[in-house]
Amino acid sequence: MTLLMGAVAYDAKVVTIWSGFRAWLRRHGLPFDFVLYSHYERQVEDLTAGRIHAAWNSPLAWVRARRLGEARGEPVRPLVMRDTDCDLRSVVVVRADSGIDTVADLKGEAVGAGAVDSPQATLLPLRHLRELGAAVEARLFQVGVGLHGDHVGGERDAARALLAGEVAAACVLDANHLLFTQEGTLPAGSTRILTMTDPYDHCNMTIATSAPRDLVEEFGALLTGMSYADPEVRPLLDLEGLTEWRPGRATGYAALEAAVDATGFYDASGRVTATAYDP
Repeated sequence: MTLLMGAVAYDAKVVTIWSGFRAWLRRHGLPFDFVLYSHYERQVEDLTAGRIHAAWNSPLAWVRARRLGEARGEPVRPLVMRDTDCDLRSVVVVRADSGIDTVADLKGEAVGAGAVDSPQATLLPLRHLRELGAAVEARLFQVGVGLHGDHVGGERDAARALLAGEVAAACVLDANHLLFTQEGTLPAGSTRILTMTDPYDHCNMTIATSAPRDLVEEFGALLTGMSYADPEVRPLLDLEGLTEWRPGRATGYAALEAAVDATGFYDASGRVTATAYDP
């Protein structure tokens, strides 16, 4: 039997990454293959239906997989995650020269966010603002809908809109705030952080109950055994944005679960109930 994993092709580099990992895993004795999906909703449905054994899932895809799996009596679990998936934050940034000094100053203002299904640039930071009592007009930048924020084009467009004065604030992942500054989208010193979310976790390798246990355990052991010092895998790890694979955990998704419930994105059984969402 071959362990079959799903990955979403949010960027051409996904093919390079998983083709490289596939060759490495097979040379280390694991019969492994992967299939590509155009969006996360189909990948999650195939995982919980047993058509694939594992899925490299976004945090939002994890929430849906958990709900669908429980509803179908086929619970899923996180096997591994990247070191860079742990304890992330989203930030709400404003222009450095703006007169916005507190969250209360955002009342009635337009706030730029990513695509409707972006956990880090939409669901989590907008929930954070609601919890702080900020009644804002969310302006979504719908790039890469269905990719759950992995395509940061909408997030970057929100940052550009902030700089252009089209919105009063923008919601971005903290690491992307740094990236946008380094690449010049947000010139150094042009913005400041108004508020930030509590820490949360990002992607994980989600495993179906029906997956062959021996192959899954071997898969997890090989991934966590990858060394950043290995010249063969280091370029792949760099592309995937990690230095080591860590054991997966399901404890960092409570805020996203709450945001999903507050917006009605999925129902308790994992059905897509968000309006105007067509991946």
